[in-house]
Amino acid sequence: MSRVAKAPIQVPSGVTVAISGQTVSVKGAKDELKLVVNDLVVPSFADGVLTVKPLNEAGTEDNAQAGTARALLANMVVGVTKGFERKL
Repeated sequence: MSRVAKAPIQVPSGVTVAISGQTVSVKGAKDELKLVVNDLVVPSFADGVLTVKPLNEAGTEDNAQAGTARALLANMVVGVTKGFERKL
């Protein structure tokens, strides 16, 4: 499995995550975002932790898609809590 995909995403309180098939929606104080993840990825949410696993652990494309989906979902969680910030 991808090293990026192995890291779980801690979802802070006040953020709700709903998974419907391949669609993951994250709702927080600032916004609501939705993402349709690749069919090679299995997202799951339990006990305030969002995880992403590849459908087939041996497939290289599955691992790549799992890492990409995990990064996108982590950015969604940050986006609905803190929002966009530019440091100069």
